[in-house]
Amino acid sequence: MSEVHFQNIGRALSDEFDTTAGQMFGKPCFKTPGNKAFAAFFKGEMVFKLGKVEVDQLKDKYAGSVNWDPSGKGRPMKDWIQVPEEFQEDWQDLARNAFAFVANA
Repeated sequence: MSEVHFQNIGRALSDEFDTTAGQMFGKPCFKTPGNKAFAAFFKGEMVFKLGKVEVDQLKDKYAGSVNWDPSGKGRPMKDWIQVPEEFQEDWQDLARNAFAFVANA
């Protein structure tokens, strides 16, 4: 179910911001028109690039959220947050925020 939600978000963002689907570290992701990844799907959860400060604040809001570690080797990425499926009602807003963060960087 969460993967379908991820795909629906991708379609909405494509219509709204001309984003594209792609791959990042072999994981499905969404990219800005400038080809920069800002959101991904990993282990049934969605991942967002929002910057370290925002990520640290959101980890308190979304219980179970962690810095994304796509390799699984204990090297989490400080600017990326992995948000559990139970918060998927917020995924679209988080994806829009991630798009804005990356597009304006």
